[in-house]
Amino acid sequence: MTDTSLSLEQATSLRHAIKASYHELLILLVTSTSAAACMVLDQSTPIFWQNLLGLCAWSVLLLFLLYESRQVQAQVLVAVAFATLGEYFASPFWGSYTYRLANVPAFVPPGHGMIYLTAVALGRSVLLQQYYQLLLRVAVIGGSIWVVWGLTLAAQQDVLGAILFSVFLLFLWRGKSAPVYLGAFYITTYLEWVGTLTGTWSWAPIDPVTGLAQGNPPSGVAVWYCLVDAVALTSAPLLLSTLRLSRHWRLVKMLIRLEQWGIKRSISLFKRSADLLTR
Repeated sequence: MTDTSLSLEQATSLRHAIKASYHELLILLVTSTSAAACMVLDQSTPIFWQNLLGLCAWSVLLLFLLYESRQVQAQVLVAVAFATLGEYFASPFWGSYTYRLANVPAFVPPGHGMIYLTAVALGRSVLLQQYYQLLLRVAVIGGSIWVVWGLTLAAQQDVLGAILFSVFLLFLWRGKSAPVYLGAFYITTYLEWVGTLTGTWSWAPIDPVTGLAQGNPPSGVAVWYCLVDAVALTSAPLLLSTLRLSRHWRLVKMLIRLEQWGIKRSISLFKRSADLLTR
C-alpha cells in the first residue's frame, strides 16, 4: 500500500470519527466557548451579572441533560454537589485559590456539571476511542513538559503541581474510567489557563493545606477533577437505587418531567420570538 493510499485511509477514518462524535464535540464546543465567555465577561462585572451568568449556565446544562441517560444525569448531579462543596472548602475556607470577588461565582457549580459532562462525552466519543493512544501520549508528554517548566522556569514555582500530576498518571494507569479522566485533563487544562489568564481566579503561591509551592495554575490540577469524576461515577448508581426505593420517586419523576417541559416550552417561545423578530 502506497503512502498516498495510507494518508487517504487515515483522512477517511478521521472524518468518520469526527462525524460519529458530533454530539460529543458539540458539548465540548459549547462548554469551552461558554465558559471562556463567562470568564471574560466576569473580569469587571458586579455580582448581579455573575448571578445572571449562573442562570444562563444552569439553562445550558439542563438543556444538554435532556438528551442524556438517567445514569449520566445522576452522575452530573453528584459531580455538581461534590465539586461545589469542594469549591467552598478550597477557596473561601482554605484559600488555595481566590475568585475575583472573593466568593464562589454563581456560574461555577453548573460549570462543574458542564465540565463533568464534557469529560464523559469525550471519554465515550468515537474520536477519543479511535485515537486514544495518541491523545494519551500528547497528554502525558505535554503534562510532563508543564511540570518541568513549573519546577524550573515558572514565575510561581509548582512543586504541588508536580506531585498532583504524578497522581493523575496513576488515575490514567489504574483507573477504571481512564478515557473520562483523559477527557477531563484536556477540558480542565484549557479552562484553568483561561480562568487564571483572565483573572477570574488565581492560585495562592503557597498551598495553605500542604505548605508546598504551587503554580498558577498547578500542572496537576486535573487530578482534582478526576477525583470529582471518580466520586460521580461510583456514587451515581447508589443515588439511583436510593431514588427508586424512595416513596417520593413518583414525585421526583413528575418534577423532572415538569422541568423538561418548562425548558422545551422556553425554547419553543424563544424560537417563535426569533421568528417574529426576523419577519
